[in-house]
Amino acid sequence: MPRSRLDHEEDFRRLFAEHNRQVLAYALRRCDQRVDAEDVVAGTFAVAWRRFADAPDEELRLAWLYAIAARVLANQRRSLRRLAALRLRVRAVPVAAHEDVELQDVVAALKQLRREDQEVLRLAAWEGLTNAELAVALGCSENAATIRLHRARKRLAEQLAKEEPAAGHSVVGDIE
Repeated sequence: MPRSRLDHEEDFRRLFAEHNRQVLAYALRRCDQRVDAEDVVAGTFAVAWRRFADAPDEELRLAWLYAIAARVLANQRRSLRRLAALRLRVRAVPVAAHEDVELQDVVAALKQLRREDQEVLRLAAWEGLTNAELAVALGCSENAATIRLHRARKRLAEQLAKEEPAAGHSVVGDIE
């Protein structure tokens, strides 16, 4: 007889109750901050929930969770490396390029763009994706991704040209 959704949820709750502390301990030993370890645990159990139908027998589930946690941790570390690389790229931009443009101006201009333009700009700038990676993320060819990014950058520059610079913070200072 097929298992009901309620049975599935109950099995998952039991898995979480039995292994949450062990996965947290695993993550704490590998993260510098508790909040990062808690993010790893949350990500691990989110993946486990989605893949619960593929879970191994009960005696192997903790090892399965550790394998998921290792991948979540690797993704977290890649994100941190991308953020650090973004900060370095922003610091490398000459200050003169930022004289009249404040972070709040850029954010306001970004919000005025179409969602598709916002996404391609965020993927390129914030996530540090290459054009090839953009193509995969956007589900298009690399050439199309390059064109979309170019056009989105152009529209952002046009939008920034329309906006009056706001007083306040520098772009470099706010990203850090």
